[in-house]
Amino acid sequence: MSDQRQEAIRYIERITASYDALGYDQYQWHHRSTKPPFLKPEKPLAECKVGMIATGGVYKAGQVAFHYKDDTSYRAISSVAEASSLRATHFAYDLSGAREDINVVFPIEGLRTLKQEGFVGSLANNYLACMGGIYSQRAVTNDLAPQLVQRCIDEEIDVVLLVPV
Repeated sequence: MSDQRQEAIRYIERITASYDALGYDQYQWHHRSTKPPFLKPEKPLAECKVGMIATGGVYKAGQVAFHYKDDTSYRAISSVAEASSLRATHFAYDLSGAREDINVVFPIEGLRTLKQEGFVGSLANNYLACMGGIYSQRAVTNDLAPQLVQRCIDEEIDVVLLVPV
């Protein structure tokens, strides 16, 4: 492990500059008026089916890559897919780490390890990937998020690992 200290990423300034470069108006950060509900799992994690939703723009070779401007689509990626078959495209982060090891933005192998060690009961058939940094909060709230939730319900997933990028 390197002893190099990494400088903190000035995320708000960085994303503001990225959106400005894409020709968007000033980004309006989302603020919830209420706290999100907390749901206590009904069973131990070792008995739960675990899914994943990641926003790093990950897709499997052969799937259509994400595009940059308000792409509100998602990709279903088999939980048994080889990490070497996964790709990433995104405008808001340096892709070099993800291209070296996709697990830094899409921890597919880590979830398999948790299953093998009995920490989780089972894995979803598919993990879900989308493009983070979508400018339209309305599109995320009204289009993308409901699709992702429904997909998790349809696959009978108990717990979802959220991987923001």
